[in-house]
Amino acid sequence: MAEAGTGFLEQLKSCIVWSWTYLWTLWFFIMLFLVYILRVPLKINDNLTTVSMFLNTLTPKFYVALTGTSSLISGLILIFEWWYFRKYGTSFIEQVSVSHLRPLLGGVDSSAPSAASAAGADADSNRQSVSECKVWRNPLNLFRGAEYNRYTWVTGREPLTYYDMNLSAQDHQTFFTCDTDHLRPADAIMQKAWRERNPQARISAAHEALELNECATAYILLAEEEATTIVEAEKLFKQALKAGEGCYRRSQQLQHHGAQYEAQHRRDTNVLVYIKRRLAMCARKLGRTREAVKMMRDLMKEFPLLSMFNIHENLLEALLELQAYADVQAVLAKYDDISLPKSATICYTAALLKARAVSDKFSPEAASRRGLSTAEMNAVEAIHRAVEFNPHVPKYLLEMKSLILPPEHILKRGDSEAIAYAFFHLQHWKRVEGALNLLHCTWEGTFRMIPYPLEKGHLFYPYPICTETADRELLPSFHEVSVYPKKELPFFILFTAGLCSFTAMLALLTHQFPELMGVFAKAFLSTLFAPLNFVMEKVESILPSSLWHQLTRI
Repeated sequence: MAEAGTGFLEQLKSCIVWSWTYLWTLWFFIMLFLVYILRVPLKINDNLTTVSMFLNTLTPKFYVALTGTSSLISGLILIFEWWYFRKYGTSFIEQVSVSHLRPLLGGVDSSAPSAASAAGADADSNRQSVSECKVWRNPLNLFRGAEYNRYTWVTGREPLTYYDMNLSAQDHQTFFTCDTDHLRPADAIMQKAWRERNPQARISAAHEALELNECATAYILLAEEEATTIVEAEKLFKQALKAGEGCYRRSQQLQHHGAQYEAQHRRDTNVLVYIKRRLAMCARKLGRTREAVKMMRDLMKEFPLLSMFNIHENLLEALLELQAYADVQAVLAKYDDISLPKSATICYTAALLKARAVSDKFSPEAASRRGLSTAEMNAVEAIHRAVEFNPHVPKYLLEMKSLILPPEHILKRGDSEAIAYAFFHLQHWKRVEGALNLLHCTWEGTFRMIPYPLEKGHLFYPYPICTETADRELLPSFHEVSVYPKKELPFFILFTAGLCSFTAMLALLTHQFPELMGVFAKAFLSTLFAPLNFVMEKVESILPSSLWHQLTRI
């Protein structure tokens, strides 16, 4: 019985919702008809006469105050809407309408699946969206003490956000700690040090650990955060390498003796790979590029399965510095595979190599006359592919936006990845004659192929909608985050801006020309109600007066 009553109420609710959704016009005319019929019992005419007499007695100062107050309120709403849009990327009024008013009017909750088939069809795209919105460790991240902190000392600005540094702390705990650390006093101290938020407390803990034992992770922390130059960092990493290799050899012999030994060996492997990679980066920064390339190649050959460090991206940048384009192409042939995750480094480096073959002789005027050659077409397609993967990069390469120091973590296809790529690779594009000119002439053509990038891509999955939110967390507040696709101003911001301007103009005109504005207001109102009066006169002339009398009595 209760289920029958509930079903009846649901059907009644659905009928009412349907009527409001599709028959709102009929409801509106019915309400107008009832108001007109009941105008005599409700004394509508008398009330309107009273209101009009009251309005006639008001002075122009009242109208100035009224329009001025309306302008002030709409201006405050405009300021709040603009602030909310800049901070969260959406309109507050629109969000409240969709979240609270739409369900009351029968709207469908977008978060709930309407059918099992629809959920199944969207499963793959949802999984891809989640994977593309994953935050990755920046393979070319700078040194905190020697680079990030020096920027802070000079400018007084913090280049890293708390969210970014917190992700780095989690990475360090994952890579540099294991369950058996409490058995070794130095490692136990470092396990607590990686959890410390205060940099000075971390550095003090590292020194304390070194007093007990030659601890590789303690040297890593000091090289990253205490060393003020790359030379100092390299010396500390060499000491870390000596300690790390000893631990790695010992754990390698015991790795098959149990799960704890295996976990310790995995930790020691991560530490050793990290140290060697950072030593190669130190050599690259100090100008010993060939030495850095050799160290990276040896590291990739020794640990081929540790792809999480993305050492090949460091290798690509170093090879481009050496202008060893054949070696760059060989690395791309291995990693630019359809089954492997892409990155801006891979896509834009492939575009750079193809642009290099034609950019020195490319002319947009000549290309428009004779058409593109096969090599030029391949270069343009490679640029379009790269721009589709990350549309934020060209503005940094073309110096249409200013660069900042790259964060320690990046979001693939996001603004953070574009900054990290352009920061290190802009010099390589400038070195290839005509490459930036070719990019400038062709990169915007990508958007004509993907008019709705959030719904459907051309060579990649649709552009993820989560990049703006994640980039705002990763990038410092003084940087203006690049947004793609460019969001149009919400309707309510435009509406409140127009309302604020219009009411302010009315207040000014009413204050300056009170009599003229009064005449204008009366003429406007009479013109506004003229069609309604015309319709009512026609209705009264068509319907018999006896019917109106009976309806009025009812």
